[in-house]
Amino acid sequence: MPIENEIRRLRFENGEMTQQALAERVGVTRQTIIAIEQNKYAPSLEAAFRIANAFSVPLERVFRWKAE
Repeated sequence: MPIENEIRRLRFENGEMTQQALAERVGVTRQTIIAIEQNKYAPSLEAAFRIANAFSVPLERVFRWKAE
């Protein structure tokens, strides 16, 4: 998948936030966070912004496009 993310690193930088806690803040399931974190699922634009907002960082600090 050409979209990579820094969710795992950001969770640990934010008090070792659990996947469940992030899921609750974003309004998705823990399984969705797991799939996004493992680059198995690309989030909707709205979910991507909510994830960035949960960490109080710009979208570009969470997600990046990897050219193939």
